[in-house]
Amino acid sequence: MITIPYLTALTTYFSYGLLFVFGQFRDFFRKIVDWWLGSNLQGYAPICLGLEDFYTRRLYLRIQDCFGRPIASPPDSWVDLVERVSKDNNKTLQRTAKISRCLNLGSYNYLGFAAADEYCTPRVIESLKRFSPSTCSTRVDGGTTTLHNELEEVVANFVGKPAAIVFGMGYVTNSAVLPALIGKGGLIISDSLNHNSIVNGARGSGATVRVFQHNMPDHLEKVLREQIAEGQPRTHRPWKKIMVLVEGIYSMEGELCKLPEIVAICKKYRAYVYLDEAHSIGAIGKTGRGVCELLGVDTADVDILMGTFTKSFGSCGGYIAGSKELIQYMKYACPAHLYATSISPPAAQQIISAIRVILGEDGTSRGAQKLARIRENSNFFRSELQKMGFEVLGDNDSPVMPVMLYNPAKIPAFSRECLKNQVAVVTVAFPATPLLLARARICISASHTREDLIKALEVFSKVGDLIGIKYFPAEPDKQQQDEGRVKLE
Repeated sequence: MITIPYLTALTTYFSYGLLFVFGQFRDFFRKIVDWWLGSNLQGYAPICLGLEDFYTRRLYLRIQDCFGRPIASPPDSWVDLVERVSKDNNKTLQRTAKISRCLNLGSYNYLGFAAADEYCTPRVIESLKRFSPSTCSTRVDGGTTTLHNELEEVVANFVGKPAAIVFGMGYVTNSAVLPALIGKGGLIISDSLNHNSIVNGARGSGATVRVFQHNMPDHLEKVLREQIAEGQPRTHRPWKKIMVLVEGIYSMEGELCKLPEIVAICKKYRAYVYLDEAHSIGAIGKTGRGVCELLGVDTADVDILMGTFTKSFGSCGGYIAGSKELIQYMKYACPAHLYATSISPPAAQQIISAIRVILGEDGTSRGAQKLARIRENSNFFRSELQKMGFEVLGDNDSPVMPVMLYNPAKIPAFSRECLKNQVAVVTVAFPATPLLLARARICISASHTREDLIKALEVFSKVGDLIGIKYFPAEPDKQQQDEGRVKLE
């Protein structure tokens, strides 16, 4: 639950209302001009309709320079951004030859493996020479190499499960696996703020989907009790299967899942637990094994472990880990395994090498140092932002920290002013977040030095004063924060 100051909520609603009224006013005259000039396509229906089209044209396009910025370097702690210009009021953007060197606070490069690494990079290059950039085949045909088998063994051992299966894309890991795990007659209970890949996978499964309030185990138990009592729609027969879907770290909130309580409830009602560790695996826990290790949950109590290699491991793809029977079934039933091209061999080697560094199998302590550094960097940066008066979401140890912006005018203002000061940030707005809850999502890396973080804090403080997003006084009291605020779920 997020609380928003009353005045901020009021001005945010007013700003969106003003944009909507003027946008509709301009669209009215646009229709008159189109009718007069006869420029409509006769016989064709518009491809885009309704408020989505309106939002794209009247809001998103005006600030699209804040999104999709091309980079010309590895996504390390500092990144080269390609500058763009527009000659038609941001409807289109053209790249220029000018490059800006910026501090990178937007990439998921949590452990710094996305850039050149003394252990990983030579082995990746060697695998490229030995195999190829792609297998050009699915896993069940000619797309399984010795690297893929080795990767699945390494991942299973790393996460503490008997077996694992890997896929070439993280998003597909959720959206294609869930329909293979559960179908008609099954019940999915999903956290209200789960990632879009989980939402699409649940919808595509054919199972009945119910939602519980974000990270609230008590509400989860209430939903479970009600659904078990009612049974399937119309027939009221018992559910064939019940699966609870949660994330380790919620990517838009920076919050840790209340996993111990959720696991206890699922055990009580015999429901399966599906844990998405896209942002937590490799980034948190004493040895980087994710939220289970951090919160003291036995991986045997989590039925299905899902994760991606696109964050902490500096590669691509995703995995599912579980029992040997489950993984064997997935190899026969999951379309991402049967029909999609297998993960690139160099990408597989990158993951294997990164895990070995994390575990210290490279003969050094660099992995432990990276894990300690990302924890220190995250907690330091979060603490300093809060001291300045910013509203920062999430929990300690999480490398994801959303800084609340709220007002639509402050989304491009924050992004553009930070860029002027050589700091690259990611801003997030509707529909990725609720309309009132626009934010800047900061991602901290182990590759950031203390000097990097201090520079970012100085820029944030300057920009925060300029556009007015320091919603609390310095060193605020928790009780004062909660007074005079609107609660939004």
